Amino acid sequence: MHDMATKIIYFTVNGRPERAEFPVDCPAQDVKDLFRAAAEAGPHDILKLYNPRGNIVNISLSLEPNSPNSRYKLEVVAADCNSAEIAGALGFDLFSMEKRLQGLEKKILMEASETPAVVYEMKKQVDSFREKLESVEHLSWLGLFKDLSDGTHKPSPFYHKRTLHKTRKECEHVREKFLQMSSLQVSEEVRQFLKTPTFDNWQWEDAEIMVLLQVMYTDLDFIAAFNIEPEVLQQFLFEVYRRYNNIPFHNFKHCFCVTQMMYGLIWLTDLKSKMDSIDLLIMLTSAVCHDLDHTGYNNAYQINARTELALRYNDISPLENHHCAVAFEILEKTESNIFRNVSMDQYKRIREGIIKCILATDMTRHNEILNKFKSILPAFDFNNRDHRDVLMMILIKVSDISNEARPMEVAEPWLDCLLQEFYNQSDVEKLEGLPVTPFMDRDKVTKPSSQTGFIRFVLLPLFIELANLFPCLEQHIIDPVRKALDYYTEMEKALEREKQNRAQSENAAKSKETTVGPQSPADSHTDAGHEASQPDAQSTV
Repeated sequence: MHDMATKIIYFTVNGRPERAEFPVDCPAQDVKDLFRAAAEAGPHDILKLYNPRGNIVNISLSLEPNSPNSRYKLEVVAADCNSAEIAGALGFDLFSMEKRLQGLEKKILMEASETPAVVYEMKKQVDSFREKLESVEHLSWLGLFKDLSDGTHKPSPFYHKRTLHKTRKECEHVREKFLQMSSLQVSEEVRQFLKTPTFDNWQWEDAEIMVLLQVMYTDLDFIAAFNIEPEVLQQFLFEVYRRYNNIPFHNFKHCFCVTQMMYGLIWLTDLKSKMDSIDLLIMLTSAVCHDLDHTGYNNAYQINARTELALRYNDISPLENHHCAVAFEILEKTESNIFRNVSMDQYKRIREGIIKCILATDMTRHNEILNKFKSILPAFDFNNRDHRDVLMMILIKVSDISNEARPMEVAEPWLDCLLQEFYNQSDVEKLEGLPVTPFMDRDKVTKPSSQTGFIRFVLLPLFIELANLFPCLEQHIIDPVRKALDYYTEMEKALEREKQNRAQSENAAKSKETTVGPQSPADSHTDAGHEASQPDAQSTV
């Protein structure tokens, strides 16, 4: 019989049934290493587990225990293809050798009380061989054999970070991981999943997200078409990561979600056959950069608090202007300028397009842009430059507010993050004596009430107009949004019922108090006065 403090997970790897057993309080990295060993994967390969429903789940201590009849599936979703070639060229596979040795040691331990000396000797030889290999100067790039993990693990979506800006240590750690992973070949299954609105961002760490962004630029043929050097793209993506702040919602993961939705829309609507490659490049890069250096306080706050940004941009879309400026600050550096090999005319078009797209994400311009799109829709022409420009603005707007088009388990944590940021702003507004943004006030807004109006009056009208141009989007983004509206409408009704029940219970309790025990005329008079005032009190609940 197993100790209650032990967790057992049944899974398959390459069709082979396996079983992982680990203490519930062991370090998170040990769990990952256990699965890495089972998959015989390299230290920087990306592993993911699929649950029996086919959804990706994170390899962590919170894995749900299962039975041999409902196994998880373990897959290496991004692997270093060079490693097999290197091993073949050298005539050995050191990593597999180590894993086989670990397996042998495990079997011996099950049958014997202690590890025999011969196994220690073999381990010593393998370690010594690895040290020699890594010390050879011309093979030092074989980071494949180095284990640089430090036991850190992905935060939950509901994280509070100590500092607004990322620390140098934090950036360097992620940069190192990303560069180790940047040459990995991402599996075809994940590449296809990346093209759908159902993609789950919560199962990917920041370094892995950068690998996925790299895949998007590659699979849309931007690398070849615009002569983007891989190391320049990597530096650009790292600089972008660095300039997104540690805030609950407008962070690097949000940047990825917006970009991934834009990428999905490009594939779903077959824009590759309808628009120039340069326009697709503008849209994807605009999505990547659209919230750079966001501080978690919206334009209304910037203007009311007369912040440096509001003064600099004369109260005109201060945040969006700032996001653009930071994007071109990154692109001004040669080492991170992914457009450094395009012609002057192409660069001018790209710059104009990115500025137009990012400025379109200011929600105060929502009706203006939507009405413009509605007016051209009946005679929309992909050959008309003005029409294409408006469509590009609509696409980034849709991508920016598209969380509710995702599965509920992906979308709902994002709403919690957004409300966290909203409540924080309204708290600061109250403290500073500024006008309080109504839809951010924690005393007036609930989770469902924040969504029902937004979905009904902002999201759906926008999505429906886009689906009028691309009917295929009906099932992909409109159906899920309608389901989300139903979900939050029901939640709002349930909260209202609960509120009414609570008010009735309180009234009943107070009425009971007035009838208990003998009362003097004075008491009776006081309670009658209290009862008389009760309906007014109830009406303000």
